[in-house]
Amino acid sequence: MRTSTPAALRACFALLLAIAVAGCETVGGLGGARERAPAAPPRLPPDAEASRQYLETLDQLLAATPARQAELVQAARLAAENSPTTMNRLRHALLLGLPGHGASDPVAARRQLSELLARPELLLPAERALAGAFLRSAEDRLVLAAENRRLQQEAATRERERATATNRRLQAEIDENQRLRRALDDAQKKLEAVSQLERSITERGGTATGTQGRP
Repeated sequence: MRTSTPAALRACFALLLAIAVAGCETVGGLGGARERAPAAPPRLPPDAEASRQYLETLDQLLAATPARQAELVQAARLAAENSPTTMNRLRHALLLGLPGHGASDPVAARRQLSELLARPELLLPAERALAGAFLRSAEDRLVLAAENRRLQQEAATRERERATATNRRLQAEIDENQRLRRALDDAQKKLEAVSQLERSITERGGTATGTQGRP
């Protein structure tokens, strides 16, 4: 998942919240200017409120220490298991799908988000959009991880092939050196034999000459 995703999500939700608040103000202003009641804090629509809660959970996870991150994910898992509401299940899936922490698990996130999106009528529009975005992110991460493993395996294979070829060349050079050494030894032995034969012939010739010259 690209590192800009949390920032993009924050911008998206900020826009969503602004639109929701603007909608509330517009509805409140349709009564005319005859009498203006004290302005009450605008209540966010369920869709925007759910988005705000999810965003707060994600921001809290990103800002936490590794130990606290593990606790938050564990708490979300227990909540999803003990009370499997759509919100609890989606919150846990989003935490698993968020990169940058030790408990991130794109495989589990993809499975859980796919299960949630299989029942879109149970999700609010913002929840469907958020689940879809995180599902695509998890799938992209898995594709990149698979590609990375493939490249690493290819690199390891090439390295093994290079090492094998190098060892073969080295062994071939060793064998050739041994062959040349044996050939040199044989040549030296033959040369010594020839030299010894020449010395023997010379010695016998000298002895024969000396014997013939004796009275």
